Amino acid sequence: MLRFKLRERIADLEFRERKRIQLQEIATATGLNRMTLSKLVNQHGANVQTDVLDKLCAYFGCRIEDLVEHVPEGLADQLGAGR
Repeated sequence: MLRFKLRERIADLEFRERKRIQLQEIATATGLNRMTLSKLVNQHGANVQTDVLDKLCAYFGCRIEDLVEHVPEGLADQLGAGR
């Protein structure tokens, strides 16, 4: 299972910029749909295209492994579906 770490990236950015970051702000800056971002933050096993990950990496100035983590299925079940 893939675990998306968008929430963590947002928290890091909020800390650095000392302001609250809304999903709509990220959507506007990246050209992504706010609903797509919401799914990445809230849904287990969200389906996402690579161009979405590319835009998010550019926005946050991070590597792909900072946004996505592979969690083996058995471990994901033990950890509450990877959250």
